[in-house]
Amino acid sequence: MSVKKVLAVAVMMALIPVGKALADDAPQAASQALGPPAASRPASDDCSQGFGSRLAAAYREDAQPSDPNAPAPQRRAMDAPLDSPPFPNGEWQLGGVAAPIGVPVAYGQYPLQKALACTSLGNWMKRNRVEINGWINPSANVSSSSFTNYPLSYATRPNRVEFDQLVINLTRVEDTVQTDHVDWGFNISTLYGYDYHYTVTKGVFSNQLLNHPNSNGPLPGKVYGIDPMLFYYDLYIPSVAEGMVIRFGRYLSLPDIEAQFSPQNYLVTHSILYTVDPYTQTGIMTTTRLSQQWTLQLGVNASNDTAPWNRSARPSLQACVRWVSKDNNDMLYPCVNNWNTSDYNYNNVQMYVMTWGHRFSSKVHMQTEAYYMYGRNIPGFGPDGEPGVVASSPYPGKAGEYGAVNYLNFELNSSNMLTFRNEFYNDQKGQRTGYATKYSSHTLGLTHWVSSDLEIRPELRYEHSYDVNAYNAGKKNYQAVAIVDAILHY
Repeated sequence: MSVKKVLAVAVMMALIPVGKALADDAPQAASQALGPPAASRPASDDCSQGFGSRLAAAYREDAQPSDPNAPAPQRRAMDAPLDSPPFPNGEWQLGGVAAPIGVPVAYGQYPLQKALACTSLGNWMKRNRVEINGWINPSANVSSSSFTNYPLSYATRPNRVEFDQLVINLTRVEDTVQTDHVDWGFNISTLYGYDYHYTVTKGVFSNQLLNHPNSNGPLPGKVYGIDPMLFYYDLYIPSVAEGMVIRFGRYLSLPDIEAQFSPQNYLVTHSILYTVDPYTQTGIMTTTRLSQQWTLQLGVNASNDTAPWNRSARPSLQACVRWVSKDNNDMLYPCVNNWNTSDYNYNNVQMYVMTWGHRFSSKVHMQTEAYYMYGRNIPGFGPDGEPGVVASSPYPGKAGEYGAVNYLNFELNSSNMLTFRNEFYNDQKGQRTGYATKYSSHTLGLTHWVSSDLEIRPELRYEHSYDVNAYNAGKKNYQAVAIVDAILHY
């Protein structure tokens, strides 16, 4: 399938409801123009203008300073501990939900939805709290490596400009602030770009990666691909404890500080810990708020990065608890992210994770994550292997890995943040990275918000392998990379 065809599929998947209302856009625009006087409406809501003019007006409006006197939305949770922007999220980490239960989620804050506001489609979406948005994310890197940057991700191809992500989100977020009725939500997020190499789940468009000849690059599969990364339905039941959300479908792996989508990260590149751990799971996940400080999560899925209908699926359990201190300065989030009794098959690793967040002040905070993973009876990882050759044993065996990563984050002002990331990782038998060695990596990055719709992130990174040469396909024991990306929201 050509790039143009893949892009067309991505757009079509995320724009399912568009045809419902665009046909009568013109008469609807005329009637809407009879509403409030033009002087009282933002230009993006002026239906006497064409769609392109309204979209451009929305970007211009978003570039203006926000109103400091705007009323804060009602919330049932503790105050947001962090400022966002410049940080990618204002809340302490919690996977499996759109936002911690009791936290309001803004509607229509990005240009595309604003430009649709006065159309019949936009009115229908607003009445039903359905929203469409997304982003475009290119990057460019310069590296001391010439063939591959791996295990750096996602910018695996060195010394080039890369098209990382085009993401389209079609979503409705359940209202967990209110407690008087059951509510529901859904999300369909489709990714196109180089990053699909890391996000694909087996059984969902995975042939383009797993069953496609090498593209003469450092990773197998087509160079660019498509991944319907999220497709889930949420049911919010306020009468269970202080609120429960039940999620059905494919969702992001719960505990990581880092996330699959670019805007949700402190830095452009990812830690080695994140590069080789699970990305998504498909199943059922419950998130229950026991109090403002305690949240419990329990779920069952088909194992890591595997669809339930694929023969590699293995029933697996998840369990997490999140605790936040009364002063909102500390967060602990221990997780059994995947547990079953099966032998290793497609990415079926057992994973135990702990994340700690600490706020030193309103401007400075850190997050630290550590995990241990292992797989049982992995072919080639038993005894009597060839020394120094990964997966050379004639017998299966256990292979494990562990590591820790720390993010130290500084708010310079409302438009800029600085992040230092340091990590240590030990791939004990080389099952995850391909090299049995210890690693360290050190990264410094800046995020600059040009406007609420555009962020630019330059970054410098140095990493080292200690036991064998693990960089540039085994040629070096170190790597230095300079990278910059841009994220344009729409």
